[in-house]
Amino acid sequence: MLDILRIILPVFVVVAGGYGAARANFFQPGHVDGVLAFAMRFGVPCLLFLGMYRLDLHAQYDWRLLVSFYAGALLCFALGALGAWRLFGRRPGESVAIGFAALFSNSLLLGLPITQRAYGADAVAGNYVIISIHAPLCYLVGILAMETVRADGRGVAATLRAVAGTMFRNALTIGLALGLAANASGFALPEPALAGVEMLARAALPAALFGLGGALTRYAIRGGLGEGIMVSVLSLLVHPAIALVLSGWVFALPVEFVRSAVVTAAMAPGINAYVFAAMYQRATAVAASTVLMATAASVATASFWLFALEAAGF
Repeated sequence: MLDILRIILPVFVVVAGGYGAARANFFQPGHVDGVLAFAMRFGVPCLLFLGMYRLDLHAQYDWRLLVSFYAGALLCFALGALGAWRLFGRRPGESVAIGFAALFSNSLLLGLPITQRAYGADAVAGNYVIISIHAPLCYLVGILAMETVRADGRGVAATLRAVAGTMFRNALTIGLALGLAANASGFALPEPALAGVEMLARAALPAALFGLGGALTRYAIRGGLGEGIMVSVLSLLVHPAIALVLSGWVFALPVEFVRSAVVTAAMAPGINAYVFAAMYQRATAVAASTVLMATAASVATASFWLFALEAAGF
């Protein structure tokens, strides 16, 4: 267990450092925004580009890995939305926003560094496969559900155009797409350019984690405590349990894929959960509370899932 804590804690120490610096006003809101802008518009897209550029597409893109992860994600979305509606009396649009928090794991800022620290830099190929469709698929599901249930919803065609426009303007999607295109075409990036991209990529995760900590100071556990606990249980316990059963025993995937599926599934909802709620002005306080609550709880639950993987022979 001490070895597992040595893996987990440094990631959250960086997050806590950003949180503490922002809370003590050593790290102003503009600084937080600047660090996150660098990370999410430049550093992380370079990291994703390299991940896709170096991925063995024939060996790593396995539909069973995607099913192992996304079957649980979609079930948790449905359970979260249904629970918000039936158990907590939320309106349909609010229920979708709460369900989205159970759908969108923080696969990039937490899942990737924890998998890398636990199993090494060569063990994250499965993470990149999951991440490659994570934002497009989750936003597509969330937006289609929201537009279906809200009274002033757009039509299906307009919704799909909005989703496509949002995705193709997103720097993370662009980084993934360029890396995939370069990989599939066999294009070899010149060495100086590759070295520059690698330098930016190395700065991406520390900057993103520190900025994430600073951004968390903007949220508070104001309301929707019951809904936040429900989403946290779905995200931190139910989703990884489904991923473990499917990847480890139903599909008997290689151990690296099992680890990637389970660790990624075990991550707390990312800031995108709040972004989605704010985009529609539905259940924003609940989304903010859930991000903060689940991120804090994931220190313990992520440790538990690393221990469970080891105990299960993975």
